[in-house]
Amino acid sequence: MQRRIRKDVSRTPYYEEYAYILDVLPFAPPRVVSRTRWQGPVAQAIGEDYFTLLELIPRPGVSLEIGERVFIGKGRRDKVSKILGRISYDDLTATAKDELRRIVEMIVEKHEERFVKFFNEAQPLTTRLHSLELLRGVGKKLLWDILKEREKKPFESFDDIKARTRLSDPKKAIVERILEELTGNEKYYLFVRWRRPSF
Repeated sequence: MQRRIRKDVSRTPYYEEYAYILDVLPFAPPRVVSRTRWQGPVAQAIGEDYFTLLELIPRPGVSLEIGERVFIGKGRRDKVSKILGRISYDDLTATAKDELRRIVEMIVEKHEERFVKFFNEAQPLTTRLHSLELLRGVGKKLLWDILKEREKKPFESFDDIKARTRLSDPKKAIVERILEELTGNEKYYLFVRWRRPSF
């Protein structure tokens, strides 16, 4: 099967500043050992800004907890010694996969303003497809309702979107899209780091 090519629309470097822990392994999995020779503990995490799936090495003596938010940006990291690199959904442990939805929901709720901005500023991807239509439950009729309402007045919150359109759960629609981008082989990526996300 031909591998889908994802084009990066921006060559500007971008990095995760914070990540949420999905699982902590007491010993590195074989694929990590063979690549890095590291055999100690490894944490699997998801980035807060670009939803990048990562593997991290904790600092010696540091105990990481599932769901914990840790600093992984440039500068001194109190709890993370090294970022081993990006991983795919298939590399996640069963525990990490189980935690993924809860953590993504937490991030979307925390950054509601960013995702409301998506509803206010999302643009067409092609002459036939609008980026809002990538959200589960948004067809042509609902799309035009959203576009008409945001033209009258920008949306202010998920509750505002829910009240003014027929989209019953905007937060859930965003979460489902992020999970699809994390687990599938999507043609377009709105939020997950295959390219710099639009929102």
